[in-house]
Parts: sequence; structure tokens; C-alpha cells
Amino acid sequence: MERNVVYSAVQPSGIPTIGNYIGSVRNWLALQEEYACYFAMANMHAITVRHDPALLRRRTLELCALYIACGIDPEKCTLYVQSQVPQHAELCWTLNSVAYVGEMERMTQFKDKSRKHEDNINMGLMDYPVLMAADILLYQTDLVPVGQDQTQHVEIARDIAIRFNNRYGETFRVPKTLVYKQGAKICSLQDPTKKMSKSDENPNACVFMTDDRDTIIRKFKRAVTDSGSEINFSEDKPGISNLLSIYCAFKNRTAEEAEREFEGMGYGDFKLCVGETVADALAPVQAEQTRILADKEYLSGVLARGAEQAFRAARKTLDKVYRKIGFYRGE
Repeated sequence: MERNVVYSAVQPSGIPTIGNYIGSVRNWLALQEEYACYFAMANMHAITVRHDPALLRRRTLELCALYIACGIDPEKCTLYVQSQVPQHAELCWTLNSVAYVGEMERMTQFKDKSRKHEDNINMGLMDYPVLMAADILLYQTDLVPVGQDQTQHVEIARDIAIRFNNRYGETFRVPKTLVYKQGAKICSLQDPTKKMSKSDENPNACVFMTDDRDTIIRKFKRAVTDSGSEINFSEDKPGISNLLSIYCAFKNRTAEEAEREFEGMGYGDFKLCVGETVADALAPVQAEQTRILADKEYLSGVLARGAEQAFRAARKTLDKVYRKIGFYRGE
């Protein structure tokens, strides 16, 4: 029986945070057992803002090694680098003919990045959602696991797929979003009303997957808490609730279990306990990532096989697209 397809891609433009791990990567472990999964290092998306080429290459490999260290199995899924599969760019160009400027200008991410990078509002930044649609549609994707802030991009991919199918005949599978409720949003340690972001200017706001033990514990000690002394989940305690969410995610505890565990404990000891829990959980992942990065032959082999698998699947879809739109393909 053919398995449903899941697609997800992450930019190698920064070091992933524990929010990325809890909200995305860790959930992929179960998905790879049930679905045909494509997990990509989206380096083509990463060049829409100014970047260091050498750093981009290095972080692409580091991200792949981190995925494997977290438990993503290249034997069970397709793990590849986006730019090594040229059909992504080819399909993006084709889909540009059915994507409208107005809907691209309305995208929240385009507005946000345009404000942050006023001196570099390039066409790639505007075309970002069309490339993302191409990423998804190339593999006839059924489900796209995303956080709440990314659902708009999947909706655009759905709109483009439906528009293309209506214009040229049934071509693309129309994907659906797969939104995780538990652990989907881990917030900043310095402003718990905002999502934890790897691009946060405050170094104490997020915990990176590569932070050492002392750094992790220091960041949690400095985490913002709330008034009062109770440790419980509450709308008026965003700081404490965020720390409890992190603890529950790493310890596999329910909210009720965590509240009972910390009953009567002071905020200082509570924050230290959460920091130590995170540091203990990340230590083996970090050690395995270091080991994998040192084995360049293995890592290159994984990405070469992944690119080949992705290429074969993507070529089938693009050939179908080119026939539908009337491109001459030879006799």
C-alpha cells in the first residue's frame, strides 16, 4: 500500500533552537515510521537575505547531522539539500505563471522581512511562497507539518495547486496542514508572549541546540518569570507556563504531573531544574552530531542518496507539469 507523503523543509540559516526541536524535528520521528517523508535543508530559501556563503555551506551540513543525531533515519525517509534537486527552481518558475503579485505582497513573512531588510527587498523575498509551493507540490505531498505561523504558506500552496489543476487539468495533489497542538509553540525566555526565534537579537531569549551545559543553565536562570510564587499553567503566568511547557516536553510529563512536582518550590530552583533537564537531554544529541560531522564520507553519502531519491520523485511531477502546459519535450 502506498504511503501518504509528508514534506518539511528548514532553512540552514541559523542554529535550530529547542523550540524548533520540540515543535518540529522531534515530531518527525513518529512521522517517518508512518509516512513517506521528505525532509529538506532549504538552502535556496536562505539566500533571500544577505548571507555568508561559507557559513551557509557549513550550516547545511550541521543541520543534516543534527537531524540524524535527533533520530531522523536516512533509511526511513528522504533527507536532502534543496539546491541539489533542480526541479525545485524549475517548478517555481512555472508556478509563477499562476501566482499573483497581490497575494505575494499580502504574505505576512514578506511584509515582516521587508521591514527588517529595507535595503534588500529582492524578488526572491517576494517569490519565497511560490518556491515553497514548488517544494511541497513536487512530491505530491499529502501533509505539511507546520507551526501556526506557517499555515499561510501552505494555504498559498493549496491555492496555487487548485488554480493550476483548474487551468491545466488534474496535476497536483492538494496538500493539507498538519499542526501540532502540544509543544507547537515554545516562547522566548525573555519575552514569553513571543515565539522563541533563532534570529532573536537578545542572546538570552533562546536556547540553541548546540549551547553547552553552562550556557543553557545560565539562560534558564535569567528567564523571565511572573508575579506571585505558584508554579502552574495560567494565562496570567506566561513566563512560568512557558518554562513548564519546555520541562513537560523534555521530560514527557503532563501539565498536572509537572505542577505537582514543583508544588512549593521557589522560582530560582524551578528554573535551575528546567535548565538542567534541557542540558541533560541535549548532551547526547550534541555528542552524536559532532561524531557525524567528523565522518564526512558518511554525511556526503547520505545527502547524495537523498538527492537522488528526491530527484527521481520530483522529475516525475515536473515531467507531468511540462506536458500539461505544452512544453516541447522531444519525440
